[in-house]
Amino acid sequence: MDIARYGPDLRVASLRLTQRAELTVLMPCLNEAKTVATCVGKAVAFLADHGIDGEVVVADNGRTDGSQRLAEAAGARVVAVGQRGYGAALPSGIRAARGEYVIMGDADDICDFSELMPFLERLRAGAGLVMGNRFRGGIEPGGMPTLRRYPGNPVLSFIGRLFFRIEVGDFHCGLRGFRRDSALSLGVLSSGMELASETVVRATLAVQLVEEVPTTLSPDGRSRPPHLRSWRGGWRHLRFLLLFSPRWLFLIPGLALFVVGLVLGVAVPGPRLGGVALDVDALAVACVLMVIGFQAVRCALFTQVHVSAEGFLPEDPRVGKVSAAWSLERGLWFGGLLAAAGLLAAFARWHGGSISERYDGTSLRITVLSATALTGSCQLILGNFILTALSILQRDQQRVVVTDAGRSAAAAAPAVHPVLAPDGLAEAEHARPSPVKPLILRHERQALPTVGAAGGAPEA
Repeated sequence: MDIARYGPDLRVASLRLTQRAELTVLMPCLNEAKTVATCVGKAVAFLADHGIDGEVVVADNGRTDGSQRLAEAAGARVVAVGQRGYGAALPSGIRAARGEYVIMGDADDICDFSELMPFLERLRAGAGLVMGNRFRGGIEPGGMPTLRRYPGNPVLSFIGRLFFRIEVGDFHCGLRGFRRDSALSLGVLSSGMELASETVVRATLAVQLVEEVPTTLSPDGRSRPPHLRSWRGGWRHLRFLLLFSPRWLFLIPGLALFVVGLVLGVAVPGPRLGGVALDVDALAVACVLMVIGFQAVRCALFTQVHVSAEGFLPEDPRVGKVSAAWSLERGLWFGGLLAAAGLLAAFARWHGGSISERYDGTSLRITVLSATALTGSCQLILGNFILTALSILQRDQQRVVVTDAGRSAAAAAPAVHPVLAPDGLAEAEHARPSPVKPLILRHERQALPTVGAAGGAPEA
């Protein structure tokens, strides 16, 4: 890249720009001395060739190899980020960006910063998030390790589409574009490389238009190994997807276990299946499956109510209907009846029977069922208290709203740190509260959190 062709004019424009631009090309950087100048040069040339009012920002969070100096010399504005990691660099860089739109990509020369028009055109047309798809655009030989290219990225992207109904084929592409205000409103919380997945999930939950364009992937231009570790990075992405989907983490597996246990229990005593007789031992297994399944379903309800109250996920209308219909009193009555039925069945069988009769197959089956009913009743009663407490907390948070608009805005919008504020702007902007989380102040004392940050990079 011939930096001299564009360097002087664009470096001056980038460093002295005091008004909002249309586009910011953002690059998180951690010791990328070998490639950062090349990446910045491509982005600078792209802006000049297409006559775009924009800037190149490098979010540097811990360089020790001179990357900052090289990036500035190539025409970028460098934002120093005190905390290391991708999750710290990106939110800080977004807050410091002057562009209405932000297109981000890694500074290791794997992204093609000279071909950003498809991203910008979709953003101009109204998309809130535009993802690159490396599988559609083309992966050069050596651009992606085999483990990530075949089982890794496709499997995780499939899970993301299944859990959240997102039509994105490449969840972890590092090259993506978004509206700056929309990104700040999402309130991302991830502390590592899973931030790449969270931005897609949160944009979808916030009902933003998410689109996808083809992009290419080149081999890593650095001489050192990448920051990302395949197995650890893959697990962090999968963990995030599970934690943000109580339905798939708890509800569906719980219902499946409960149904399997119920069917198995109904079949006892039954015929021999392949030499295996279904009797008391099978009944015990069936009851354990039902108890575990019931517990998982309860966890799904608890989790959904809690994360909705805390603003991590939007409210689920179906869970709200269940909470409204299944009152504490109804749960106590049903739990009490279930416990009474189990105890009465057991005592009725034991009362008046001989010692030998207490240990026959029928008595053992009744005992197992009675113990399961008693366990389920205790889970139901105690769980109802927990669910009611969470529901009260949720309703309380929705009621405690500061009605004074000026006081609400001042409390809910934390100030931007001076290091992260754009240089020369007349007014420092505040990160917008997430639309997923209701604008509340808990008892008029606790303000909403700002965009979170910390940890690693999505090079999957």
